Amino acid sequence: MNWILLVIGGFFEIGFATCLGKAKETAGTESLIWFTGFLFCLAASMTLLYKASLTIPIGTAYAVWTGIGACGTVIMGLILFKEPADFWRLFFLFTLICSIIGLKAVSH
Repeated sequence: MNWILLVIGGFFEIGFATCLGKAKETAGTESLIWFTGFLFCLAASMTLLYKASLTIPIGTAYAVWTGIGACGTVIMGLILFKEPADFWRLFFLFTLICSIIGLKAVSH
């Protein structure tokens, strides 16, 4: 169950990074709405990381949580912010995903 909470927390990390990027691009009320989304996702993500780390070693939990957030944020950057998708960027994204899977596989 705590692995599920950790994955959901990682998705909220993607949410807060995306909201922060969108808040930076906008102004006025729209920016405030994105910033509110950022705060909500940040609180949810941290809470879920905390709950998951009660039974998952903190080093593993944090690495998986940030890995999910980093991978998801890169993907959102490619889709929403039109960031480049060159070979090396995708190669290292793939190695990061493999590392996350490896940490899950060797954790108790």
